[in-house]
Amino acid sequence: MSGGVDSSTVAAMLRAEGRNVIGLTMQLWNQRRLAGHEGMPESVQGRCCSIDDVYDARRVAETLGIPYYVVNHEERFERDVVRPFVEEYLAGRTPIPCSLCNNHLKFDQLLVVARQIGADRIATGHYAQVVFDEPLGRWLLKRPADKSKDQTYFLFGLTQEQLSRTLFPLGGMTKPEVRELARKHNLVIAEKPDSQEICFVPGGDYKRFLEAYLTEQGELPAGISSKTIAGEMVTTDGKVIGEHAGVHNFTVGQRKGLGLATGSPLYVIQIKNDTRQVVVGKDEELYSRTLRARRVNLISTPELQEPMRVAVKIRHKHQPAPALIESAGPDEVRVTFDQPQRALTPGQAAVFYDGDIVVGGGWIENSAS
Repeated sequence: MSGGVDSSTVAAMLRAEGRNVIGLTMQLWNQRRLAGHEGMPESVQGRCCSIDDVYDARRVAETLGIPYYVVNHEERFERDVVRPFVEEYLAGRTPIPCSLCNNHLKFDQLLVVARQIGADRIATGHYAQVVFDEPLGRWLLKRPADKSKDQTYFLFGLTQEQLSRTLFPLGGMTKPEVRELARKHNLVIAEKPDSQEICFVPGGDYKRFLEAYLTEQGELPAGISSKTIAGEMVTTDGKVIGEHAGVHNFTVGQRKGLGLATGSPLYVIQIKNDTRQVVVGKDEELYSRTLRARRVNLISTPELQEPMRVAVKIRHKHQPAPALIESAGPDEVRVTFDQPQRALTPGQAAVFYDGDIVVGGGWIENSAS
């Protein structure tokens, strides 16, 4: 229970069905830890997993008459989500902390807690669907009825064991229907707005967060120094046209904030981790047909024995694009799109779909034109 309308409504739905429901909130980050530090906002309100959210979740549990507990996983969250987030940016990649949180905490540690308290399954407010396919003998992850709220992109890392013990009661509903159900159950959070920010980044300014976090820590991650994050700005033909203070300030496809005065718009085409160079060029140079994804998790099939036609999302809001995927080694897949795609970004996820079924996904390592 995050304290939002979705997970609260799920608890109400299951309670109304006569299920034995226990409410759990994961305490993941001290929201006041960096507030006001080095230009960070003083306010800690309006973000996912805030103190206010815990209070709201507790009030909902009291309304429903169910037991409620807060489980502290701050140490693991920092180790498995926050520090990798920082290290990825410092290495010139663009991470997705929500997917890391799902993989390492919400559908891993939460299931551990569920077993400890004798619960058979966990239920969440994610917009997705899970079904068991008898002929395949596998649990399938599917897109929800409300495509505008589809969260399967962030859930591609779920295993068969995790899917077998997870319920997504909102998978067949739209957001307006969920809010209406929350009103019928007299939930105080029925009109609460959705959180749009990364829970541990106040104001959504990840650059300030990185600076504040590294200042607090007093050191950079192993193998990375202030000298190695700075470097040159170069064109696609290798011409040096400027310098930058750190690769963490850039992401592929970025146009603003490059610090370059040129006669035509320039975009970040590539961030070279080995040389710390930020490569810039024209918009048309952002398009690529192929990418390599690593640490691949397959859901609808145990392995990729032969090339497979799928649609691939390379960002949460990206329209799935037709492509061919084929094995490129252990836990590695090569993706070839029918048409070039814009800004394939290392650190982001490539998620494979067969219609509404999630075939699987992996982390984008690199791209080629």
